Amino acid sequence: VSCLCGSAPCLLCGCCPSAKNSTVSRLLFTFFLFLGTLVSIIMIIPGVEKELHKLPGFCEGSGSVLGVQTHVDCGSFLGHKAVYRMGFAMAAFFFLFATIMVCVRSSKDPRAAVQNGFWFFKFLVLVGITVGAFYIPDGAFTSVWFYFGVVGSFLFILVQLVLLIDFAHSWSQLWLRNAGESNAKGWYAALCIVTFIFYATSIAAIVLLYVYYTKPEGCTEGKVLISINLILCLIVSAVSILPKIQDAQPHSGLLQASLITLYTIYVTWSALANVPTQTCNPTLLVRNSTGSATATQPLTTWWDAPSIVGLIIFILCTLFISVRSSDHPQVNKLMLTEESTAGAGSEAAAVESGLHRAYDNEQDGVSYNYTFFHLCLLLAALYIMMTLTNWYRPDESLQVLTSPWTAVWVKICSSWAGLLLYLWTLVAPLVLPDRDFS
Repeated sequence: VSCLCGSAPCLLCGCCPSAKNSTVSRLLFTFFLFLGTLVSIIMIIPGVEKELHKLPGFCEGSGSVLGVQTHVDCGSFLGHKAVYRMGFAMAAFFFLFATIMVCVRSSKDPRAAVQNGFWFFKFLVLVGITVGAFYIPDGAFTSVWFYFGVVGSFLFILVQLVLLIDFAHSWSQLWLRNAGESNAKGWYAALCIVTFIFYATSIAAIVLLYVYYTKPEGCTEGKVLISINLILCLIVSAVSILPKIQDAQPHSGLLQASLITLYTIYVTWSALANVPTQTCNPTLLVRNSTGSATATQPLTTWWDAPSIVGLIIFILCTLFISVRSSDHPQVNKLMLTEESTAGAGSEAAAVESGLHRAYDNEQDGVSYNYTFFHLCLLLAALYIMMTLTNWYRPDESLQVLTSPWTAVWVKICSSWAGLLLYLWTLVAPLVLPDRDFS
């Protein structure tokens, strides 16, 4: 009972090493997110999707749209509906905790006990919200929640880009520092090889995008979008090695630019995979009200490759949010995290006593902003909801799932925002010389 109701320390068994209380709590909340994601994946599997009509109450009210009764088969797109409701449940769960944890400053605040404990009851709350979400009538829910998902996904892509830029800078600094300390040329060689691989992969991907997502005649949108992002990637790569940029930021280089370029090309690919024109999008998949799928190639599932890659990036980024505080003060300020030394005494006591448990490292101040952390997980829940449904939405007749241009432009705009954000990290020390950008 104490382990189910108490704080995070007792959730670590005797064989686990000592860990920060804040880290354990973040990992457990992330586990809840991954659990909801797993349930969503299972529900969208075709074999399981066909059985969802057996859920009590799931199909009730499906024929009401804005108060007008329509003739819609409640078995249409059950997997799509289930993922939307699971996404709503996870978003509501994290929004609830984001609201509760506003202005928590240290673990001495009574609300910190709710953040770091009562895990069994939190699980029950998540289950209760999920069950309630499946009783939401269709009506305008799917159409309205689609736009919530679009906005949340756009913001989470920006969070991913912040983490990616920070990771690239940290990676470059680590290898350059190792090269300087050991005076070994192997680190420089490794840096050049990885950079070459990233750029080579990006070039190959751009060629494939031109081959498969454009035609000699037509497909003007695809040609323009690919070309614009190619030019922007060339610009940021050139800026990253300018002499003035190198003087202001000695660790800036092509490794960071190559990683940002590769991610930008991925986002471009993901956007083109949502172009609703069959001739310009060979991966476009159309599902009608009977649940059948038609495409240029036989498919066992209606997920596409960009969605699978997006799922992998989502997992890595959410784990990154949960376990790491950046080495860069500016990133910590932006992500509302900090390197806290408040728990040093507790850590030493835990080691001296030989106990393998979590220790409270937030008595003098929290090591991350609780509310912002839950908002990040909320955005992650919306992002994975859109990823698993390919950003598709039902048409006006609720008979066909279509890929809207909205998804294309949101992804493209997020790639532009990411490139501008990275460009700002390069030129900011020159534009604002009086500020510390260490």
